[in-house]
Amino acid sequence: MNASASSSPRLTATEWLICIIASIGFAFDIYELLMLPLVLPPALAELAHAAPGTPEFQMWVGRMFYIPAFAGGLFGLLGGYLTDRLGRRRVLTGSILLYAFSALAAGFSTSIGMLLFLRSTTFIGVCVEFVAAVAWLAELFDDPKQRERVLGYTQAFSSIGGLLVAGANGLAIHYSDRLPAIGIPEALAGLLGTIKETHAPWRYTLMSGLIPAIPLILIRPFLPESPKWQQKKTAGTLKRPSFAELFAPGLRRTTLVTALMFACSYGAAFGAIQQVTQIVPGLPEVKERVENEKDPKLKKKIPQAAASDVTKVQEVGGLLGRFVLAILAVRIVSRRKLLRIFQIPGLIVIPIVFAWAATTSLNALYLGIFLAGFLTVAQFSFWGNYLPRVYPVHLRGTGESFAANIGGRMIGTSCAWFTSMLAAQSFIPGGSQPTKTAFVAAGVGFAVYAIGLVASFWLPEPPEHDLAD
Repeated sequence: MNASASSSPRLTATEWLICIIASIGFAFDIYELLMLPLVLPPALAELAHAAPGTPEFQMWVGRMFYIPAFAGGLFGLLGGYLTDRLGRRRVLTGSILLYAFSALAAGFSTSIGMLLFLRSTTFIGVCVEFVAAVAWLAELFDDPKQRERVLGYTQAFSSIGGLLVAGANGLAIHYSDRLPAIGIPEALAGLLGTIKETHAPWRYTLMSGLIPAIPLILIRPFLPESPKWQQKKTAGTLKRPSFAELFAPGLRRTTLVTALMFACSYGAAFGAIQQVTQIVPGLPEVKERVENEKDPKLKKKIPQAAASDVTKVQEVGGLLGRFVLAILAVRIVSRRKLLRIFQIPGLIVIPIVFAWAATTSLNALYLGIFLAGFLTVAQFSFWGNYLPRVYPVHLRGTGESFAANIGGRMIGTSCAWFTSMLAAQSFIPGGSQPTKTAFVAAGVGFAVYAIGLVASFWLPEPPEHDLAD
């Protein structure tokens, strides 16, 4: 088939439906992940009685970032295996329903333990969904350039999810007092406890994660299975996936290098970019607004609203980065060169953003976080385009899951815990907790970018056109 853009076949109605569901899934993956930094400070204040900057607060920040990620990585690896065993469609729809209803239930949390458990089940759904959706989309299109474009542009909706959650959180903060009160039914109050702040904005933000389940329930009957997977399954030629096969001589380097580099991508996001909610309250403009505000309720909302605005700017940068990668992915043959377009500038930009912009002014941070989002978030789309090309059909979900969930979710997200814990140490310079967090984030961001750039020299180049069988 001619791979030129002009001769690429038009998408059928069914293919459009699949792309729509995958785009919704990608959008709400990031929606759920970026929700945590926005809701965590007020949630910890209510459920754990922990104030920002205290050792208890830092401890719970680390736990809330890492324990769900660890659970997601572990069960996500199993989800990747089941994607290869049971099919892409079944696992994809189940994972979206899992994280959507977990997010709804999290809004009714009456203890920090309950919130931690439900964030873990949410994370599990997110981890599984990414793997199933990428495998499904990759196998749907035979035309290489069309496949690259579809994977690139559908993944761009992840950044739209980031914008949506920032907007949803902003709306929840503004209108929370007018929304219906959130309470535990009397029949369950004895078991679960009661909710103290029934109009807390963070609860409404969490519950908005139910949204992707609605179109999924309506469209699910019209979605087919991956044709390549189904063909092999029907013919009886689909091999059984094996974790051991990931480390066979032909795949060992691919498995180890992609896991390490995926970890570095997530390390930059979680160890640096997602720490801005801890950093923003220390900026001069934000502190001045808090000091000048007389209403105690509004005082608490000012840092949350400022953090939401910064997140929106970061996601605009990420969205642009994903679109640029989608355009370049069909023009640059070498995957190493494509990735380094974002890695090399990021090695310079990330330390400057967090060591200088994040400690200077809100306007400087707006510009810096836009660039940080552009360079870092685009790399997530890179992996969605790259991984399906280096694993065969029977091992595609398992291989993708090892890189994304063991490398990215379990190892990479631990940088959030590392940043949080290190920022609490007395030997870190800065004077205030937000400034100390910014300095640590600068160091962590530089380190993971440097490791990722060095590792890219060992990244295998995939077949130029076709997916592996």
